[in-house]
Amino acid sequence: MRVIDKIFTERPFYGAPRITDRLRELGHIVNHKRVERLMRVMGIAAAVPGPHTSKPHPEHRIYPYLLRGKTITRPNEVWCADITYIPVRHGFLYLVAIMDWFSRYVLAWTLSNMLETLFCLEALEAALLLAIPEIFNTDQGSQFTDTTWTGRLELAQISISMDGRGRALDNVFIERLWRTLKYEDIYLHDYCDGRDLHQGLDKYFTFYNAERKHSSLAKRTPLQVYSQYMG
Repeated sequence: MRVIDKIFTERPFYGAPRITDRLRELGHIVNHKRVERLMRVMGIAAAVPGPHTSKPHPEHRIYPYLLRGKTITRPNEVWCADITYIPVRHGFLYLVAIMDWFSRYVLAWTLSNMLETLFCLEALEAALLLAIPEIFNTDQGSQFTDTTWTGRLELAQISISMDGRGRALDNVFIERLWRTLKYEDIYLHDYCDGRDLHQGLDKYFTFYNAERKHSSLAKRTPLQVYSQYMG
């Protein structure tokens, strides 16, 4: 699963057949049905077509995408969230992060061993202690279409935006965060378990927010941009 995750991070447009081919090229004996099964466990699918992370719930309401053609000019105008698979030595965990779209500042994150709404809500509550965004954008995964999630956003009078099916670029900044995180931290460390991973992520996100400069932010850090506009 670790190798599948790395291949998918490099080529998110790969589905199970092409990932199977790549695994075989690397010397792994595997068939595409096993790869499909592992990808379902990991909560991933090719960016085109189909959803990028978890599957939508058929009975949940899907909200329109509100960011097409919109210029984001300040922090807390738009937040976004996403879930990714994180391998550890003896298994895997899921990570959810909430990011400010304008500054790329990671406002909150949590880990879970299950793809559930609760750990997403924990991250949301932590982020809402800092500020209230105008718009919150996610994919159409069942965690984000769950009424406990959407209801909490509506209670805070936040407009809800959701990516189009199979449109990974609708949430492009947090997709870039996952790639950066995995290549700069996850793939460089053999995290043993959840506790070890949590400590590592805590250090990395502190570095990412406060020290890692972005060319798209005029060589400033996410914290510098977020703090500057917040006065």
